[in-house]
Amino acid sequence: MYSRILLKLSGELLSGNEGFGVHPAPLACIAEEINTLRKSGLSIGLVIGGGNIFRGRSLIKDLNFPPQKAHHMGMVATVINGIALETSLKEIGCPAVHFSAFPVGSFARPYVLDDVLETLKGHVAVFTGGTGNPYFSTDTAAALRASEIGAGVLLKGTKVDGVYDKDPVRYPDASRFDAISYEEFLTRRLEIMDLSAVSLCRDQKIPVFVFDCTKKGNLTRIMTGDVPHTVIQ
Repeated sequence: MYSRILLKLSGELLSGNEGFGVHPAPLACIAEEINTLRKSGLSIGLVIGGGNIFRGRSLIKDLNFPPQKAHHMGMVATVINGIALETSLKEIGCPAVHFSAFPVGSFARPYVLDDVLETLKGHVAVFTGGTGNPYFSTDTAAALRASEIGAGVLLKGTKVDGVYDKDPVRYPDASRFDAISYEEFLTRRLEIMDLSAVSLCRDQKIPVFVFDCTKKGNLTRIMTGDVPHTVIQ
């Protein structure tokens, strides 16, 4: 159905049940499933978050820390995850290239769209550093990269199995949407995904699939719709 996808993964997925850091088992599992998708013929761009390494909310709230500096720290955290993913993918024979939105020396290549498009012909492209600017989430970076590379769909892999009308962790009676329009998502101001990201996907007509990526096999099965998920379109 799609020849090119943009996969957005929460950084927390790399920490497994530990809640912090990068742990071998979840990292290896994600790499294997990405490689399976690549072998099926898909062209894959990947944006990774950094919440398993650093979250600046407490610094901003409790210490009156400058928000832009906290955002810079979070952007660096995504680079750490990008190094882990690129390395893990290569170790299992999956060609991958890591691109950062800001210079990080030899750790990653600079994000240049022409280079990225050439890379996507045979490699998984791992994108880190967000958009390269503070105040923009990695969700928004994913929507931007999806637009730039011509992805047919944005797959948001997270810890819940879709979009709910309210937080399912706090409210047991929360109801999951099988599908929801961009406009309804934005009007309700639902929090599973950044509003600016959904707005950009709406403008570029890129559907978003939100699904639970913590369960083994879900990343490969989402392409057939064989897992619970929500479509935003």
